[in-house]
Amino acid sequence: MEKTEIRLQYSGFVIFAARMISVATGMIFTLLITRNTTQEQYGIWSNVFDLIAYFAILAAAIPFWATRFVARGKEGAAKTGFIANLMIALVSVSLYMPLVPLFISLFDISSSYLIVYLIASMHIIELYLINVLEAVLRATKPQTVGYGLLIEEIFKVFIAYILIVIFQQPLLGAMVGLIAGFSIQIIYYTSLVSKDFEQKIMWNYLKEWLKGSIANIYYLVGNQIAVFILILLFMYGGSQVGPVARANYQAAVTIANIVMYSSLLSFALYPKLLTEKNLEDITTSLKTVLMFAIPMAAGAMAIPDSFLTILDETYRQASPILVLLAIDALVATISQFYIFVLFGIEKFDEEAKIPLKQLAKSHIFKVFTLPYIHSMITLPTAFYVLANFAVNQPIQAAMYVTIINMTARFLMFLILYLIVRKTVLFSIPWKSISKYVFVSAVMAILLYVLPHPTRITTTLSVAVVGGVVYLTLLMAIDKEARELVKAVLQEIRNIFNKLATIFP
Repeated sequence: MEKTEIRLQYSGFVIFAARMISVATGMIFTLLITRNTTQEQYGIWSNVFDLIAYFAILAAAIPFWATRFVARGKEGAAKTGFIANLMIALVSVSLYMPLVPLFISLFDISSSYLIVYLIASMHIIELYLINVLEAVLRATKPQTVGYGLLIEEIFKVFIAYILIVIFQQPLLGAMVGLIAGFSIQIIYYTSLVSKDFEQKIMWNYLKEWLKGSIANIYYLVGNQIAVFILILLFMYGGSQVGPVARANYQAAVTIANIVMYSSLLSFALYPKLLTEKNLEDITTSLKTVLMFAIPMAAGAMAIPDSFLTILDETYRQASPILVLLAIDALVATISQFYIFVLFGIEKFDEEAKIPLKQLAKSHIFKVFTLPYIHSMITLPTAFYVLANFAVNQPIQAAMYVTIINMTARFLMFLILYLIVRKTVLFSIPWKSISKYVFVSAVMAILLYVLPHPTRITTTLSVAVVGGVVYLTLLMAIDKEARELVKAVLQEIRNIFNKLATIFP
């Protein structure tokens, strides 16, 4: 396995930039769906992914260990992980396909949508392959994950536009576009790891991974149990209220999830900690993440109605949900950062062995247990509240689910914080964080008092203005922010200089 030096901030910024560019393409894709479907249809679209998630539940099990082995230079780890995940994918699809008619009947969905649920089986396979390929690249060339994302987004939107707008096939066109985009991404990733595929399959690695995957399955099942709260939201109220509640929740989540893209700025921290424990890297990475996460959350809270109107005027009523989900997304972003740290400093599998006793005592297993605690809080509470206080009230139902979920997530965040602080003592940059909060508050107040736009172009322009105000004020009071911007501009110049030598 070829050793490569991972550039922490560079890799993070490439992936973050790619993800932010994909916000535009992703928004176009979402608009193609929301502007050409009813709320009930959009709820069904969301339900498709709620369901296939249960059959892609093992997609990240093997890749979790593949990243750790590849990062430490274990020969054959990449090829072994790919073959293993492909086999699991085929088994998952063989289980999913016969159950589709049952799902259609259970959720009282028209049989006209059967083809959409069936074609989604191809996406299940793609999820398994994307997970393992990105796991390999994350350990060696993390920035290429950003390039792959851009390729997938461009092809997805192009094909979806043709099928949705020209051929008037909204849900089917969106699904085919999604599958096509992921297929191109898989081809690109495969070309990058082709040399690794020339190595032998190491079945002894697979044996260790399967042992370790018991813990991964435990974690993944826990996550899917936690997500069942969305199935409750969809099912509640029958065939009308449930889909509308789920659609409004999904619309708010679509915007709020953009805040979580800032966690990608620490994408390269995990594999780097696997090979070298540098506490300064942790502090630097945390500052970079929060420099963007805090203002992004503040912006979503300041003009939620404008952002939701981008999707469709009917989702404006979900503004209070978006305000809460923006806060929740900020908490989830910091939680994800702490998880990267805990996973990166664990060393029990350094010798290509995964002792189960050590795994069970590790911080990894503690993290894997958190979704179960989360579900113990959310599921019974949500069931009771939806059944007694949200009858035929889709917005109220979505709001209750949001409050219940974010309360539990904050409690899990506190547990994570305590585990991290007991495990590794790195400096928390409180001075920098206070600057980010202050400048973000100024930006948010400005956005709030200005007239809230209802047109897409105006809303995006206002968001850009808010970003410029934030960066300008932050650079005026923070030296590190000025240095970071200079470094980014220098990197951009270097890229253009390289392109100039290739295309004189």
